[in-house]
Amino acid sequence: MKRIILAAAIAVTALAGCKKAEAPRQFSQAALDAALADPGRKDQRAAADARRKPGPLIALAGVKPGDKVLDLIPGTGYWTRIFSKVVGPDGKVYAVWPQAYARTAMGNVADLRKVAADKYYGNIVVEVQPSTTLTSPEPLDVVWTSQNFHDYPDEFMGKGDPASLARDAFKILKPGGTFMIVDHMAKPGRGLGDTDTLHRIDPAAVRKIVEAAGFRFAGESKVLNNSGDPLDIPVFDKSIRGRTSQFAYKFVKPA
Repeated sequence: MKRIILAAAIAVTALAGCKKAEAPRQFSQAALDAALADPGRKDQRAAADARRKPGPLIALAGVKPGDKVLDLIPGTGYWTRIFSKVVGPDGKVYAVWPQAYARTAMGNVADLRKVAADKYYGNIVVEVQPSTTLTSPEPLDVVWTSQNFHDYPDEFMGKGDPASLARDAFKILKPGGTFMIVDHMAKPGRGLGDTDTLHRIDPAAVRKIVEAAGFRFAGESKVLNNSGDPLDIPVFDKSIRGRTSQFAYKFVKPA
């Protein structure tokens, strides 16, 4: 009897060891291509893909099937829908607004809740969080924010702190997780001086803030750079709207 119990214990230990030895999930270009071709986002694809360059940016972030992703201040859900199909049924996408921002975007919140209620996008969870302190119900693989990092120091957000946001992202990411920031460029040396007036931020200031939170800079994409943008006019100015020069930075939480 003792031999049988010992053999069973060894078998359980061996199975546990096999589970620990499972290969980590890998980025899949095929999964990304399928997500970009999703018929559910046909209108979105026609209206914005050429301008927003989702393929190379998501590839840089390395979003994978099975990932847990937080899309911070997701707007109309452009990125949220793509993430939903990339991560698939084993993944999860949290579309999150701080309350201060949600007050200006209740239509977007309501629309995205309708999307999340559709089984076709059944892995999306929409949240309005009570403060600018970013939280997550589980450890994440990716925190993504597009064109919103610059909002955090502004008055309508309660004059929050981008450094606090970076520290929050660090806390909720798994070791090896990615913090991806896409935003409108300000002129070099401007720091946070143009966030409210021009809705722009100095890329060097972003690197300094995020690296100070413990992240490692892991690369960038220049697919959204535009040398024709003077960098000193509001992003909503009709002469540049939709064509601003933007940076895309990938940061990684050290394993």
